[in-house]
Amino acid sequence: MLWGGCLPASQNSTPFSMTHAASQAPGYPQTGCARMERGAAANCRIWEATAAGSRGLKAGVCGCCGALRPRYKRLVDNIFPEDSEDGLVKSNMEKLTFYALSAPEKLDRIGAYLSERLSRDVARHRYGYVCIAMEALDQLLMACHCQSINLFVESFLKMVAKLVESEKPDLQILGTNSFVKFANIEEDTPSYHRSYDFFVSRFSEMCHNNDDELDVRNKIRMAGIKGLQGVVRKTVNDELQANIWDPQHMDKIVPSLLYNLQYAEEAESRSPSPLQAADKEKESPAELAERCLRELLGRAAYGNIKNATKPVLMHLDNHKLWEPQIFAIRCFKIIMYSIQPQHSHLVIQQLLGHLDANSKSAATVRAGIVEVLSEAAVIAASGSVGPTVLEVFNTLLRQLRLSIDYELTGSYDSALNIGSKIIKEHEERMFQEAVIKTIGSFASTLPTYQRSEVMLFIMSKVPLPSLQHAIEMGKTGVNRTRLIQIMLLKSLLQVSIGFQCSNLLSALPSSFLDPLLCVSLMEDGEIRLFVLEILISLMDRHGNRHKFSAISTISDISVLKLKVDKCSRQDTLFMKKHAQQLYRHIYLSCNERTNIHPHYEAIYGMLAMISIELATEEVVVDLIRLVLAVQELALTNEDNLPVYNRCALYAICAAYLNVISQLTTVPAFCQHIHEVIEARQKQAPYLLPEDVFLEKPRLPKSVDHLEREVLFLQSKISEVLGGSGYNSDRLSTPYIPQLTDEDRLSKRKSIGDTMSLQVEVESRNSPEKEEKAPAEEITFETLKKAIVDSVAVEEQERERRRQVVEKFQKAPFEEIAAHCGARATLLQSKLNQIFDITIRPPPSPSGTITAAYGQPQHHSIPVYEMKFPDLCVY
Repeated sequence: MLWGGCLPASQNSTPFSMTHAASQAPGYPQTGCARMERGAAANCRIWEATAAGSRGLKAGVCGCCGALRPRYKRLVDNIFPEDSEDGLVKSNMEKLTFYALSAPEKLDRIGAYLSERLSRDVARHRYGYVCIAMEALDQLLMACHCQSINLFVESFLKMVAKLVESEKPDLQILGTNSFVKFANIEEDTPSYHRSYDFFVSRFSEMCHNNDDELDVRNKIRMAGIKGLQGVVRKTVNDELQANIWDPQHMDKIVPSLLYNLQYAEEAESRSPSPLQAADKEKESPAELAERCLRELLGRAAYGNIKNATKPVLMHLDNHKLWEPQIFAIRCFKIIMYSIQPQHSHLVIQQLLGHLDANSKSAATVRAGIVEVLSEAAVIAASGSVGPTVLEVFNTLLRQLRLSIDYELTGSYDSALNIGSKIIKEHEERMFQEAVIKTIGSFASTLPTYQRSEVMLFIMSKVPLPSLQHAIEMGKTGVNRTRLIQIMLLKSLLQVSIGFQCSNLLSALPSSFLDPLLCVSLMEDGEIRLFVLEILISLMDRHGNRHKFSAISTISDISVLKLKVDKCSRQDTLFMKKHAQQLYRHIYLSCNERTNIHPHYEAIYGMLAMISIELATEEVVVDLIRLVLAVQELALTNEDNLPVYNRCALYAICAAYLNVISQLTTVPAFCQHIHEVIEARQKQAPYLLPEDVFLEKPRLPKSVDHLEREVLFLQSKISEVLGGSGYNSDRLSTPYIPQLTDEDRLSKRKSIGDTMSLQVEVESRNSPEKEEKAPAEEITFETLKKAIVDSVAVEEQERERRRQVVEKFQKAPFEEIAAHCGARATLLQSKLNQIFDITIRPPPSPSGTITAAYGQPQHHSIPVYEMKFPDLCVY
């Protein structure tokens, strides 16, 4: 019946039908022939069915008869119940799984048939069966890891694509969840042809969903974020897959994640409703996006950092998120904390490059980038700015100079026809302060030796008059030069804050200290103040600066709890080399008419820092002499200083001598200082800091006639300190600054220094000292003659050397040997004479001369006055 019913009508011949009917009729005798006839008829039907299949009718046969369908199709069909609400038939699913594991070559056909059924069910809106099909696919994926799974995965991905393309949110979420499960499977065999471009685009689109219902919108966005996370996990570690770090993928993935982070920032800025507050317990799209972004960046290798961070910069540009910079700072904090620490400098270089690219953008945009740079530098580990440290500071200083030009000209670039853009001066100032702050942040992450290099680099950029830097003329040029000087000194001050160095001699070389002190002599009071603050910051290595922020005559400095260490050998060498230079500039700074209260606080702090950090017995003596010279400066008033400046100088002297007397702990010295201070309190309180450094100082009309009791006496101080072992001769010598022409940036050659010292000593010690000849008048002719004479001398010296070389090259050996022997004999005789003079001096005609202290003294020629032959001098 089964086979007969399946055959076409033309094949059911009459004899067969009659015979079959007769055999089934009641009462028909079941003879052997009948049984044979039935067997022949059955064989005939089998042959006819086979013949029909060979003629291409197999599809029709299988479609009409379930028993002839392939086993994998029957097994797939059996997992679907009659009612979709009953769910997957688990027992039949187990059979299908066992069959797939037993015959893995059938996996691709199973996947294709399931895909066909799912597409048909989606088209007919039978979503229950769609869910059953996806559940079956998920179980097959989890169970099968054979080599043929690649073909099955292709069918699976087609079904997932079909679902995420649907307009139904539930189907999109269902497809995404299946893809995430697939992404977590580690495949045993590689795939060379699989592509995820469609999924990257579709999941990114889901991340930007704007459905009217909040719940639906959040679900779709979270599904999109999970899908992107799955794509990253599936491809990031597989070299055979398409490179997920390519810009075409990163430009979709990263902005999608940032969009959800940005959406959360905007939602938090509004007042949350009670319903939103209750939903906070659930994971939000923003939290999931941040977690996914951190995972993505954590997997980034050295070569992928640029592709991962560039979309962040573009997103912030496109959505104008640099102002305010809260969201931008949050994004880069996520980046800096997620990437590997050794890659931090790559992010900073990206930000610097972006700052250069936006050098003509609005000041608020540039300030936002710089603020982000500052935060990133703090997070970066020490020394992670990278191998090109000076390039970082060079970029920031270049932006600083450009901002000053914008501020003065009011235009970014007239050649580009954007000069009409309004430039707000206060915004440029904010940008400049942000750059200075960022320079300090970078410097704080550097080791000491690199920070010294940075300070030297910044100092080399400061324009100084009459040096290599060209000073622009005109009002605009002067203003530009002044602003550049101020901004660079501010930057230098930021770098110097917190500078800790045990060896100032190497940390502050002459190439840095000389131009810095040169700047301190400028007329601009603001510039001078910055120089003093920089010097104080560099010398304050124990945090004592703030304890001297206010000038006062404190009776007991122990309450300040000063941290004082013994001066090291390196610091002693530093002071021996640079002390007189420092004293001179302090003295000249005190003699400026434009000084105000902050200047005097800085001068006082400078004196205190030298006394605490670099004090030796010689330094203490010189500082006391310097302060007494400042008092004399205020007393004589040769430069007609105002009354306030003179009273301020008297007050500084009182405050500093009060401090140094307690540091030296010499009772007589302390007593003299306290007596003078008490006398001033009674007779002239305007000479003390408590009355001078006020908002409204109490000053007299004149301070020309002062009593001796209110002045610190150099003779008295020299006497009391000399009794305690200090150099009284040096103390009694008034300090006079060396007002000579300094070679500010280049030291003289050591040979030249030695020659000048020898000339000076010979002129002083010569017994035939004659009256000083009148100075020769210097004219053009004398200069010309000096140049011509020097050229002639050089020509003569060159000719003499040529003759000597020619003689030794061409003269016979015997002549050269005789010449050298004669010179050697002459040299030996001269040496014998010298030894006779020094070892056996001739007796005096009157015998031995007794010196003033009763010691015998012999007359002999000093060594430095002896006339040595030319052969002894090299």
